[in-house]
Amino acid sequence: MQAKYEPMQMTIGRAPTLPPLSLYFILILAWFRPAAGASLQAPPPKPNILLIVSDDQGYADAGFQGSKEIPTPNLDRLAKSGMHCTSGYVTHPFCSPTRAALLTGRYQQRFGHVYNPFYDPADAREGLPLGEKLLPEHLRGAGYATGWMGKWHLGASPEHAPEHRGFEEGFGFIGGGHHYFNWKPGKGEYNLPILRNGQEVEVPEHYTTRLGEEAANFEKRHADHPWFLYLAFNAPHMPHQPTPERIARFSHIQNRQRARYAAQISLMDDAIGEVLAALDASHQRERTLIFFFTDNGGPVNVGAVNTPLRGSKGDVFEGGIRVPYLVSWPGRIPAGSTYVQPVSSVDVFATALAVAGARMPTDKVYDSVNLLPHLNGENMSAPHERLFWRTGTGQLAAVRQGDWKLVRQENKPDELYNLATDISETKNLAGANPEKIHQLSLALDTWQKPLPPPAFIGTSRNEKPATTTATRPPTTPAR
Repeated sequence: MQAKYEPMQMTIGRAPTLPPLSLYFILILAWFRPAAGASLQAPPPKPNILLIVSDDQGYADAGFQGSKEIPTPNLDRLAKSGMHCTSGYVTHPFCSPTRAALLTGRYQQRFGHVYNPFYDPADAREGLPLGEKLLPEHLRGAGYATGWMGKWHLGASPEHAPEHRGFEEGFGFIGGGHHYFNWKPGKGEYNLPILRNGQEVEVPEHYTTRLGEEAANFEKRHADHPWFLYLAFNAPHMPHQPTPERIARFSHIQNRQRARYAAQISLMDDAIGEVLAALDASHQRERTLIFFFTDNGGPVNVGAVNTPLRGSKGDVFEGGIRVPYLVSWPGRIPAGSTYVQPVSSVDVFATALAVAGARMPTDKVYDSVNLLPHLNGENMSAPHERLFWRTGTGQLAAVRQGDWKLVRQENKPDELYNLATDISETKNLAGANPEKIHQLSLALDTWQKPLPPPAFIGTSRNEKPATTTATRPPTTPAR
């Protein structure tokens, strides 16, 4: 709407008096200025991006996944606010490789990150290869504040530190696991100091709940501009050390190891609740895109954690790679909805860049897909034609295309399952479907052929070279 223009008043019968030059400029500005009540539309603020990853949480062990044994009210609230992806996957069946893929947007096998790195601050090879540019580096270029909290597990050398990989702020530990309280700094990887922005800090209390406090404070500090926060819980990863009060809540579970594991999930859910409450209190929830999933399937020593799936952490059967997976963004993703097409943890990368208004890089092969148009119904096709998995140098491998999944185990014939009718992978249909076996086997071979050798030896070996001074903590899991 244009401003109303009032012509200069002139007295009839005598020559008009010319106005001063400054008045002409005022009139010109008034002509182009919007009328009262109208305003120029400012571009909407860029959304915040919150990535929450739990550690070794089983497929069945959340309320929104159907668990009656382990209440997760805050995760359930998150599920109701967004979309539950029932075929959500990670790219690897154990810790560090999954994390490498979600922060690079590439299958970690493309750059040789196929093992958990051995904790050795003196070895710059052990960790996410330095030639890979991580998601927070891209987002900083798009005007985002960036932070990580919790577990790193992507390299212990100074070059691999989070503050050198795009994160401006951080709070957590560098290794692959940690005691939850009463640790003794300097006595192995699981007793490493807790760091804030690279400096040691004292954290006497159980740090699972502390992570919720730190994340909430990060959100409040950056409420006036967009931010990306990678919140990587260590819970419920071993060692299972919940608080005594929380153990008492699960005294009804006879398997004591499972009871402690359940208590750790409950503490993590409390911490997530604090993070969500801080978003509400600071009026940021409507402009925050949230992902939640776990880094791999649940382990074998804490009960039937992956029901109804076959296998567990370390497997390429569904129990090792299919995980609880939520995406929430009020007003942009339908609340209380489900999505059945396969999606992957690697998709965080492209989705985050898209909502941040940053360009997807083209310098390498990227496997990440922007999920937003698929989740909000703009694109009805499946995000991925195929998803691939491989451990080590090919000891275990798998490919999913549509409902069909091929599983390859070293020195065994390929197996074939139809996940639409057999989510538990109990009926091997290879013999009855030779053409499908051939098709998927060829696709898997083609994908694997250009993959490089491992970039580092990691915890796949029993011994490190004699030149290292690092010691392997007795609590570090084999995978």
